[in-house]
Amino acid sequence: MCAQERAVEQIVSAFGSLAAQDQAVLSVKVPGRIQTMTVDMGSPVQKGDLIAQVEPRDYELRLRQTEAALAQARARLGLPLDGTDDRIELEKTSTVKQAQALLEEARKNRDRILTLSEQGILSQSELETATAAYEVALNRCQDALEESRNRQAMLAQRRAELEIARQQLADTAVHAPFAGTIQERRASLGEYVTAGFPVVTLVRMDPLRLRLEVSERDAAGIRAAQKVRLHVEGDTNTYTGEIKRLSPTLNEQNRILLVEADVPNPGALRPGAFVRAEIITDENRKAVLVPAGTVVTFAGIEKVFLVQNGKAMEKPVAIGRRMASGLEVLTGVKAGDWVVVDPGNLQSGQMVTPKP
Repeated sequence: MCAQERAVEQIVSAFGSLAAQDQAVLSVKVPGRIQTMTVDMGSPVQKGDLIAQVEPRDYELRLRQTEAALAQARARLGLPLDGTDDRIELEKTSTVKQAQALLEEARKNRDRILTLSEQGILSQSELETATAAYEVALNRCQDALEESRNRQAMLAQRRAELEIARQQLADTAVHAPFAGTIQERRASLGEYVTAGFPVVTLVRMDPLRLRLEVSERDAAGIRAAQKVRLHVEGDTNTYTGEIKRLSPTLNEQNRILLVEADVPNPGALRPGAFVRAEIITDENRKAVLVPAGTVVTFAGIEKVFLVQNGKAMEKPVAIGRRMASGLEVLTGVKAGDWVVVDPGNLQSGQMVTPKP
């Protein structure tokens, strides 16, 4: 039979394991007693679903308290009790306006006494008294401005406290940051938890992350977007994925390249499963194929019998992949060579007749 050249896939075999695409330990951000738990181990959740709820009553009361303090701070600046616009002109506050009115009155009184003093009608002591009263009014006006600035700063503080109280109330609820499945439940209904206490572990199950270790010899041919076929221990199905991420360096201890692929999960795959994978580095590589029955193994050496000048000639070969369509011959045979099928006890040099 004639050895044929065909287009076959070039693959790199690797071993690895499946991991969740994302894994997050969800924790409460505020202390309190767990009022609601809506999930358990294995529960599927969608993004935004409620996972757990801390009793919100204390935080609702704190919010009302900060709202009242904010209203008080707005009232001290002459603003309406309700509203979100805290902008104000300090010169128009009642405290400053009153101080400015007293300052203007003291200035006019000083100027009047100064004129009468220059005319000799009033004494120097009366002028000094009026000037001192003006200085006092000026200082009180400055104090009124500073007091208004302090009230304005207090208003900003009360506004920030209100936002914090609102956020704390919102943080009593724990929501799913992404769609996935509950891997582990760590808190129970009625349990008092502190801030940062883990409630559940959430994993994203589709797609899964396939982590493979590729030897240094094969690493040069690995590229992103290459297809991957994988088989899971105990599962007869074949799954497919695509290379998405490659480590920029080789591991110094074992000279291994870490490769990651995304694998769509039809529901049967689980993180942690052991995987045998084939990375398809070239889908149309030319290869020489011969039927499986042409290769004879003796003392660990693989060989075929080529037909040359009507005689069977023994030829050592290097075999690559074993496929349903035949065996890939890496060296020893080229396309167009005639090989003997099922040579049996055929000896090198025996006469043979090729059959088309």
